[in-house]
Amino acid sequence: MKNILIPFLASSVLAIASCKKDDDDGNLPETGAPVENNPANTQYKPAFAGQTRIGSVQTATSFQSKVLTSALTAPWGVTALPDGRLLITQKGGTMRIATTTGELGAAITGLPTVNANGQGGLLGVTLDPEFATNRMVYWAFAEPVAGGTNTAVGKGKLSDDEKTIQGATVIYRALPAYNGTLHYGGRVVFDKDGNLFVSTGERSDLATRPLAQDVKSGLGKVIRITKNGQAAPGNPNFNQSGALPELWTIGHRNVQSLAIHPQTGDLWQGEHGPRGGDEINLIQAGKNYGWPTITYGIEYSGATIGEGITQKDGLDQPVYYWDPVISPSGMTFYSSDSISEWKNNLFIGSLSGKHIARLVIRNNKVVGEERLLAGEGQRFRDVTQGKDGALYAVTDEGRLYQIKKQ
Repeated sequence: MKNILIPFLASSVLAIASCKKDDDDGNLPETGAPVENNPANTQYKPAFAGQTRIGSVQTATSFQSKVLTSALTAPWGVTALPDGRLLITQKGGTMRIATTTGELGAAITGLPTVNANGQGGLLGVTLDPEFATNRMVYWAFAEPVAGGTNTAVGKGKLSDDEKTIQGATVIYRALPAYNGTLHYGGRVVFDKDGNLFVSTGERSDLATRPLAQDVKSGLGKVIRITKNGQAAPGNPNFNQSGALPELWTIGHRNVQSLAIHPQTGDLWQGEHGPRGGDEINLIQAGKNYGWPTITYGIEYSGATIGEGITQKDGLDQPVYYWDPVISPSGMTFYSSDSISEWKNNLFIGSLSGKHIARLVIRNNKVVGEERLLAGEGQRFRDVTQGKDGALYAVTDEGRLYQIKKQ
């Protein structure tokens, strides 16, 4: 194992504001130069001040980062069990349980077959709100089907001996299926009403990209379903013929980040842009977030996307974007009192950026950014808060980190 001690300089204590009024009306934090100093890929101008390259903040509290284990195999999702242990998905199609001291259980079997090629595999995971009594687990995965693959959602019961998932069933499929291995999305999270938010990707290729704007398709969306996979009550009406009743928002590229604000219950989301244009969005029912009509990114070839515009009436702006990209993956809000200055801050695993991004948000705007564990050289795939108030993060390279107050 490896121990890393990370003391930082002083910073103001902040809480996050969302759609509803925040209870912290303190001053904005002191900030330094933006954490990003590399040139952008585009000359696009932000829609408002602070939408990108906000000033940096530094954590005042000394905290410790520890590698608990390096024995995971391509972990993708992590969530805390009621007893404090961690349930982790592995891309190849199994789950593992890890203790907060790094002991790993055997591979949990019984899940449906996944297609682990490319960006596929066993993806995000979450627990039923009543897990303590029903032991139900929900997960997203790339499902092999006739015609290719699709983003699917499964559920099943974790056996008492923790060796298998019993009665695994597929409750939702984002259609149409496509013969490709990119942009599955794949995060799952419960709302306060016990319904399930699921993120899907638009499968990347030019052939499927327009489906992000198609309300008859499940691709490039945030959807909201019941525990049985049906459209949840109270979903928005998109007022177009054939609109799927499970849609919550449309116009997304590849959403690998979903998190519920612990104070307000609002849903926040992060998605991958192409070259530039990674986004953080405050998700509101019925909204269109613009992809591929508007974007702050360009094609990997350097060509503009569509009309090369970043704003259009009726299409929502991101709260924050990155250019160059950091490739935002799993994220969580910090709700513990252990490190008070982190309370209600948003922590996002960064893949290509190889760090954990900390965003301080006030009145729905990012007011400070910090990069944590940037010296580790790891692709941070997911981050969650444990029952003990520590942060736990998994990396593509197989590590499980614990981050807590020193």
